[in-house]
Amino acid sequence: MSTEQIRPIVIGIFRRGDAILVFESREPDSGGQIFYRPLGGSIEFGERGHEALARELREEIGAEIKNARYLGLNENLFSSPDGQRAHEIVLVYEADLADEALYEKEEMLVTEDSGATFIAYWKPLAFFQRGEAPLYPNGLLELLLGEEASLPSGEEGEGKESLT
Repeated sequence: MSTEQIRPIVIGIFRRGDAILVFESREPDSGGQIFYRPLGGSIEFGERGHEALARELREEIGAEIKNARYLGLNENLFSSPDGQRAHEIVLVYEADLADEALYEKEEMLVTEDSGATFIAYWKPLAFFQRGEAPLYPNGLLELLLGEEASLPSGEEGEGKESLT
């Protein structure tokens, strides 16, 4: 029996003009390439996606959210930093930060359950469109731009995957 499991997660899109709030991290297996990902995390059993997003934002940056709206679904297959295959089902929500003062901050400290810390920044979508750094999960940028995402290489199907 395999120990591999599909992990349901939620991410939140918070907008400040043409920018979104994302945390910065590095890929250990690619020489430390910087990448960005929206805030969010695991959905606990019995928890709805918008509830998980609200909990994660309270835990990560001490913030409350409002006006959560479902945007779509993303299936994310990748290798974790320890080389293990990973599979996430990602619920994507757009929401507002309840504390308007957070929109004035250029960066915010993000603290994970593990105690690991990251910095979150407001990054314009054009930054990712220009390819300056990856935005994960794959296909998220296309969802935010209203485009269809291509299936990863090696996938069967029509060549396009709907993320909504």
